[in-house]
Amino acid sequence: MNPADPVQLAQNLLRCPSVTPAEGGALCCVASLLQHAGFVVSRPVFSEPGYPDVENLFARIGHGGPHLVFAGHTDVVPPGDEAAWTHPPFAGTIADGVLYGRGAVDMKGAVACALAAALDLVAAGGVPKGTLSFLLTGDEEGVAVNGTVKLLAWAAEHGEKFDHCLLGEPTNPVALGDAMKIGRRGSLNATLVVEGTQGHVAYPNLADNPVRHIVRIVSALIAEPLDRGSAHFDPSNLEVTSIDVGNPTVNVIPRAARARFNIRFNDHHSFASLKELVESRAAAAAQGARWRIEWEPSNADVFLTSPGPFVDLVRGAVTAVTGKTPELSTSGGTSDARFIKDFCPVLEFGLANGGMHKVDECVPLADLETLTAIYREIFARYFSA
Repeated sequence: MNPADPVQLAQNLLRCPSVTPAEGGALCCVASLLQHAGFVVSRPVFSEPGYPDVENLFARIGHGGPHLVFAGHTDVVPPGDEAAWTHPPFAGTIADGVLYGRGAVDMKGAVACALAAALDLVAAGGVPKGTLSFLLTGDEEGVAVNGTVKLLAWAAEHGEKFDHCLLGEPTNPVALGDAMKIGRRGSLNATLVVEGTQGHVAYPNLADNPVRHIVRIVSALIAEPLDRGSAHFDPSNLEVTSIDVGNPTVNVIPRAARARFNIRFNDHHSFASLKELVESRAAAAAQGARWRIEWEPSNADVFLTSPGPFVDLVRGAVTAVTGKTPELSTSGGTSDARFIKDFCPVLEFGLANGGMHKVDECVPLADLETLTAIYREIFARYFSA
């Protein structure tokens, strides 16, 4: 096996059934390759009551600054009905120039490309002038309790100081070179609870129907945009995902009603200001209703890696390989970048994201070769700058 062949590396990783939070052999495979190339590898396992133990990996080569860390995950979502797959989800099958398997896009493919690029860099010039490291978890697709957030703290306790991070999440809408992520919107979950008075539907004067109130309050929450967007972010959006009364009987006015919602918010807001805005809208529409909003804890705050030398370096490397100038994007859901941004500037660039989490998840072999070339160019530029 050629240790710098991204296709073979991706095949080997896809054959590891690392459904979150199971390690499945994937991190063992990565550790063996990096140790053989001269990286110092650590395999911390983190625990917390009520959550599964999670295996992680941190590997480094070189000394001092600048320190570039490649971050990612080797855990994958479940394959679902395996009979629906054209090729087995953990076989790493190649057919007509395409590699099939759960995690091909999200994100074992990108991990394989980064490994191939790093191994080629080390083989060509030895230890970089600075430090190159890998920070990989097995808990990104799960609850994200014993993964990246604890691995970053562990690294800091061991004296690691990162100057920049490249995260290999799939970022391109259609083809490599379309987009790179320079930030993410925040995410906040909550439940609106309206208390009423249970009673017979034939005697509404003796009851207080919470459904009437919750419909009015929810309508007020979504009637006007939260904002109009900002320089680098789309408008914030509040989406109601359920309205429930738990009522199995049609002739009984329920006692209470609950509406769950999620807000994806931009840099116009903080957690505190967003809660104040939403609660003020609810209060204005309450009209005497007994209501409250139960806010869930969140670790997904909005962040932005401002355009500058690191953004230019990565963008220039993508352009040099693909001929495209990637859009600087902040769209999409959350990622482990929400933890990394507290330690260093972080950018995300990976494969095209159309096939992630789907049946027959797959990646063209040509994309693996191209992404490896992009990562190799990023590494070369970073350590020669």
